Amino acid sequence: MAEADSQLPVPGSLWIYAPNQGAPIFFAIAFAVSGVGHVWKCYRYKSWGLVGLHPVCALFFTVGYALRGYGSFNHYVYAKGDTPVLINFILSQVLIYICPPLLELANYHVLGRVFYYIPYLAPLPPGRVLATFGGLMALVEALNAIGVSLAANPTSSGDQQHLGKVLVIAAISLQVMVIVVFAILAGLFHWRCARSKILPRAATTPLHTLYASMALIFVRCIYRLVEHTGNTTVRLQDADALRALSPLLRYEWYFYVFEATLMLVNSAIWNIWNPGRYMKKNVHLAEDGRTEVELDDELDDELDRRPLLAKAGNVLTFGMLFRKKASSAHFHQLDELPHASGRQV
Repeated sequence: MAEADSQLPVPGSLWIYAPNQGAPIFFAIAFAVSGVGHVWKCYRYKSWGLVGLHPVCALFFTVGYALRGYGSFNHYVYAKGDTPVLINFILSQVLIYICPPLLELANYHVLGRVFYYIPYLAPLPPGRVLATFGGLMALVEALNAIGVSLAANPTSSGDQQHLGKVLVIAAISLQVMVIVVFAILAGLFHWRCARSKILPRAATTPLHTLYASMALIFVRCIYRLVEHTGNTTVRLQDADALRALSPLLRYEWYFYVFEATLMLVNSAIWNIWNPGRYMKKNVHLAEDGRTEVELDDELDDELDRRPLLAKAGNVLTFGMLFRKKASSAHFHQLDELPHASGRQV
């Protein structure tokens, strides 16, 4: 990768500079490998519903960096009317930008499952975690997609780029605030578990992985927030204007350190500590802190009679619509259910 002080702005370059050719290829391959790992882990631990967004995001990252790699081979200098070059650039930016909020949403799903595992210590009903934070993440994704498509298009007017910048800043700011709320909820839950001396590996390992993942996403958000609060109005043919841009936008190494590397590490840690390995579906820990109570598949089918399209709609609407009814009411009734079985942990 070129050194920052030698990576001069290139008039006409959609990336401001001459993009590195090897780095996007490496990250495209790395995310593809991670995606295959996620598919295998989701199949092995039957955790599609829990962390199924990870292989999806790995695919988006792979395509995004592949497009960036294609653009780096003399397909980055824009000439008026060169629509394929512009579309390639915008798509690569959008695909890379939309993944962190989706990964954050996956983290809230995991947090909800951890709350489900020890519901009597949860600060929020487990069933409301995904619905509440899913709505916020849907708003973040909408702002991100629109904002990036406007801000990343250097051929648009200064007003449109400014609007895109404002939308992206709003999305990232909201994302940061939601991360803070997550930290409060997870920390309160963890403190309650420690105070009650109930710290099973099935809860603590996913919690520690969540802390690491959210820390990575938080640092990435701060990087993007600082980047967009600087000068980001691009005038492709104005060398002086390009030199006046925010350093975080001018120098490529910032992107690969604070965006690509952080998100690759995030993908890797969930590959290593897949929560499905520790928490089985429809299992919770009894209040004695030692006995796991599990519902068999027959009872689970009775509790979730939604058609397949409704279940898919629940995921696509970030958990806001087509929700499973009365799921939280069963947490305090599991001991009375005829199909429930308990085992010591």
